Amino acid sequence: MLYCMASSPGQVFSKAQLYEAAWGEEYLHGTNSVENTIWRLRRKLEEDPRHPTYIKTVVGMGYKIDIDGEEQEIKNGI
Repeated sequence: MLYCMASSPGQVFSKAQLYEAAWGEEYLHGTNSVENTIWRLRRKLEEDPRHPTYIKTVVGMGYKIDIDGEEQEIKNGI
């Protein structure tokens, strides 16, 4: 999943796309595999996983990676 998102920074990937990229099979609705994997990645990569800088949730669409997130926060004075 990380490789998939990092290969196209800023692009939003649906849960189905990420599931298929990681496991090579069709996404089964009702599974939390994608959410669990995203949470584990955030715990490893983010300074504060509850307020992610890099792996962003796009509500109603999916997830994206924002490799410029830290730079943007500096510009915004956060």
